[in-house]
Amino acid sequence: MIMVINPTNNSVAKSMGAITPPEPADEPPMSQDRWRSYTDSAEAQFREPVPARLRRLVLGVAYALMPKRISLVPRLVMMTIAYWLKPKRDRDCLPEHPIFYGSQGLIGISNDINVETLLARYRLGWFPFCHVGPMKWWSPEERAVMAPQDIRIDKRVRRLLRQNEFLVTFDEDFAGVMEASAAPRFGKTPLTWITPRMMHAYWALHAAGYAHSVEVWDKDHHLVAGLYGVAIGGVFFAESRFARVDNASKVGVVVLHHHLAHWGFGLRDAKWMSPHLASLGFRPVSREAFDCLLATYAWRPSRVGRWTVDEGLDTANWRPST
Repeated sequence: MIMVINPTNNSVAKSMGAITPPEPADEPPMSQDRWRSYTDSAEAQFREPVPARLRRLVLGVAYALMPKRISLVPRLVMMTIAYWLKPKRDRDCLPEHPIFYGSQGLIGISNDINVETLLARYRLGWFPFCHVGPMKWWSPEERAVMAPQDIRIDKRVRRLLRQNEFLVTFDEDFAGVMEASAAPRFGKTPLTWITPRMMHAYWALHAAGYAHSVEVWDKDHHLVAGLYGVAIGGVFFAESRFARVDNASKVGVVVLHHHLAHWGFGLRDAKWMSPHLASLGFRPVSREAFDCLLATYAWRPSRVGRWTVDEGLDTANWRPST
């Protein structure tokens, strides 16, 4: 459990609301025996068939060459060459005070994605994202954030909550949620950054009690939507989501936010801003403002361990601050 407190008094953090630190989770991180058993049942989902890998390589190159990103290609090529020329012991270090390239905030290249490194770099606002080649790390100049209690609940979603159309669980099928989030989606380019090595990395975070999944099930107990992310201190960093039924994902998000607010989390990060995120109540903040928010919330005691849904919370009648 992280017990370091590093409070920062700043107007940006105050605007997110005064939140009490989260309490420890009810269940501790998994024992080694349970972890082996749990992992054995999920390993088959962390594979990528050769055709899918070739497709990702081709589409990943095409993605990098799109007009919005092509300006970073020379920098990426230089960084990649420099990475492989470095001595192996220095290869995966990132600069303590990096230069951020482009609006996406390219920091550098590092294949070190173990649990300790991920936790340390997330607290700095850095995250891994890569389709092809060694792992790239990013910190966008603009970040999509919100306080958990600022979620917007439309009438349709509230009606679904009251009618109990879906069952929402936490940490019941983390591997399944990752696999579904990585799967091709209808009408979209079949390209994913959730590769087997990323699945293994977040699986390790899940075993350590820091990565969590939200599952949404229909009445026949089919997994119809879900999301997963990383919880550090009082911050929940969202990674990816999927939905197979209209509004099911929104139901899961609202249930998650109710619990985050109840548990005392102060910040929800969604990385890059989008119209969909804006409709939910997310707002853009600068990298500097995001750093201030992390200094306030990411160093609080962490809720480490497996999460479970609190049956005492009445999400259908929850009235967030907005």
